[in-house]
Amino acid sequence: MSEYLKAIFELKELRDKFIFTLLMFAIYRLGSHIPIPGINPDALQDFLKSLEGSIFALYDIFSGGNLSRLTVFALGVMPYISASIMMQLLTVAIPHLQRLAKEEGDYGRYKINEYTRYLTLFVAIVQSIGIVLWVRGQVSPKGIPVVENPGIGFILIAVLTLVTGTMFLVWIADRITERGIGNGASLIIFAGIVAGFPNALIQFWEKVKTGDVGPLTLLLIVALVIGIIVGIVYVQEAERRIPIQYPGRQVGRQLYAGRRTYLPIKINPAGVIPIIFAQALLLIPSTILNVIENPFVKVFADMFAPGSIFYNFLYVVFIVFFTYFYTAVLINPVEVAENLHKAGAFIPGVRPGQDTVKYLERIINRLVFFGALFLSVIALIPILVSVWLNIPFYFGGTTALIVVGVALDTFRQIETYLIQKKYKSYVRR
Repeated sequence: MSEYLKAIFELKELRDKFIFTLLMFAIYRLGSHIPIPGINPDALQDFLKSLEGSIFALYDIFSGGNLSRLTVFALGVMPYISASIMMQLLTVAIPHLQRLAKEEGDYGRYKINEYTRYLTLFVAIVQSIGIVLWVRGQVSPKGIPVVENPGIGFILIAVLTLVTGTMFLVWIADRITERGIGNGASLIIFAGIVAGFPNALIQFWEKVKTGDVGPLTLLLIVALVIGIIVGIVYVQEAERRIPIQYPGRQVGRQLYAGRRTYLPIKINPAGVIPIIFAQALLLIPSTILNVIENPFVKVFADMFAPGSIFYNFLYVVFIVFFTYFYTAVLINPVEVAENLHKAGAFIPGVRPGQDTVKYLERIINRLVFFGALFLSVIALIPILVSVWLNIPFYFGGTTALIVVGVALDTFRQIETYLIQKKYKSYVRR
């Protein structure tokens, strides 16, 4: 890491990229303190204390706390992330999008990005309308309305503000990707999550000072955080390398020997997506059931409460399902086998065609099973720690995977840039 920091300050081009990224972060954090018009901040904070553990709290993590403050960036870039995932699924299902992705080159990628922007706008409009209509009728425990004048004027201005904020964040993410360091959308989510770390640490330290968290518990938490980071780095970087053989060729009288390479397959190709899908799917019924005041419904609400045995069981089942499902979307063994055949390559000891497909399916299924098991453990750690030790555990599950994953990806891009720089200097010499 010290080598990367040294390179950032020594190389002017890399330093400019780094400064530009920080400038975009500053604009993002500035907008994170500008609330939408017509909101009573004190009443909003009192009201939100009752929503811990709901889908609202989950979404608030990804928005960097903007949703709980209802700022202009309350939706964050999550509409864009949702639209991107939907476009990936649609690309698999719709032949026209498949042709654009595979056969049209740069033009196809441009059109898919354009469709993604339109879909982002639609998702942002739907989500902003839902949030505005929901919050305009809420009242704090003290009886103070969250929205002072909940008329049609407030609805129009609030929806326009939220949608504009999201599209502006998408623009910032694009600029970071083009002129900064790393993937813009991922870095914005990363910055929002990291911005919540100081408050989480302060709250945890207050519990340590008051004696709610003992020395043994403190050591356990520190060891747990280090173990989570090491485990995520190991699994995210680990890959199965399948050997690939290219046949030799003869040019005139010269015989060139075949070359060997490998096909890398990540242990966890789906990343954090299965956890996000599983949490959203489970917290929606939990939120709805908690709103209904009925003794019979209360039984089901307790079953879906985060930390219950039934909730944890369904959580693991959904994570495993979505890991297999999303990996199947990302990696198609039939396409991989066809591409190898077109290139004249083969896997040593495996016949081309259907045997290669079965071989790849067997390896991918084994890797995905281990990846799903790893995601399940990582996802359950913060829940179990919070329930058993009765303390909040901010750094775990989704947040840990995003923070560590984005950091690794950013360092990897810096390393790639440094290698290209050395290669260009070598060619010039």
